[in-house]
Amino acid sequence: MIGTTTLADYLVKAGDRLPEEANRVLEALINEGNMNKEDLSLLSRVKRAVLDHVIMQLYALGLVDVSTEGKSKICSLTKLGEEYISLLAERKAG
Repeated sequence: MIGTTTLADYLVKAGDRLPEEANRVLEALINEGNMNKEDLSLLSRVKRAVLDHVIMQLYALGLVDVSTEGKSKICSLTKLGEEYISLLAERKAG
């Protein structure tokens, strides 16, 4: 039997599987906006080697986008990422 899961439930369950560094990365992107990986590593207090792994997980979920500007990789929060953050805030509040 196939169960039905809402997108909100799916995102919450997927978020539960992410490492704690993922929340710090998302918070840094919310507070500071788009930035390169070096700045993101410093602001989120996540080691660079770990950051690459976390960014790929967030990218796979569609929460973060990565673009290239020259030699830099610029990370940004997607619309789905913004909705995910709002969803977490709602769940935390209520």
